[in-house]
Amino acid sequence: MIRTDMWPQRALGLFLLIPALAAAAPFDVAITVDDLPVHGPLPPGMTWLGITQTHLNVFRANGVPEAFGFVNAAKLATTADGEAALDAWRAAGYPLGNHTFSHLDLARAPTLDAWIADVVAGEPPVASRMAGADWRYLRFPFLSAGGERQKEALDYLHKRGYKVADVSLAFDDWVYTDAYARCVAKDDTAAIQAMKAEYLAGVDSAIARMEEQSQRVYGRVIPQVLLTHLGGWSAVMLPDLMAKLNAAGARYVTLAQAQSDPAYSVPGGGSVITRTASLRGISLPQAKPAAPPLEVGKLCR
Repeated sequence: MIRTDMWPQRALGLFLLIPALAAAAPFDVAITVDDLPVHGPLPPGMTWLGITQTHLNVFRANGVPEAFGFVNAAKLATTADGEAALDAWRAAGYPLGNHTFSHLDLARAPTLDAWIADVVAGEPPVASRMAGADWRYLRFPFLSAGGERQKEALDYLHKRGYKVADVSLAFDDWVYTDAYARCVAKDDTAAIQAMKAEYLAGVDSAIARMEEQSQRVYGRVIPQVLLTHLGGWSAVMLPDLMAKLNAAGARYVTLAQAQSDPAYSVPGGGSVITRTASLRGISLPQAKPAAPPLEVGKLCR
């Protein structure tokens, strides 16, 4: 005989289990920020020092122990508050690394020697601010490891004491950077809201895709290295981005901690997950947007 008098208690028990079942599995994330002190055009009403301070305030509010900033030193000569932005980053206790002097793509550089010269030229403003600390991390511009030049470039970096700052997670914030500055200038709030909605939906999709792909390639969710940029759009969206990472179970760690995982033992370009999948012959499903994507390049023209 079925005891219907037990239904309420059973329903209550199931209800109480739902939060536990739905809780996100935690995963480690190291945060890295490219293109200090300047990424993209400056939106009206903003300064580069202010954009930097916004990033630092949001990171501290979310308990981020380290945000590794990667510098394009060429921008310092043309940015009034660029030096102050780098000083603020260091004053917050966060490290700086090298992103080459002029953001030079290794694959498109005239020669390997020209690219090496750009790496060396990018060192002084980083080394001077990181005295006594480990600053010899290099982020490849455009995540391009140079194709046929890759082995020689990696050999050079190793001999010079560098480690490659790899990437496993990104939300394509750079896609929206230019359009955001244009739309702020035109006060096009509808376009800005549309971009925000698309971007945040993309964050959710990217986190889910990262977890699925990592499980497929490694059988586990590896520690993540997140790539974002020091731009106006990124600063505006950072509180919402951090909220989504927190809700997904992110635990913030240093770059060295994340890259101590065996998944990062062989450096290269692109994303470590897709790169490893390709080497192992593992097929990864392509992302499918839930709605037709915005033509961001045409917004607010």
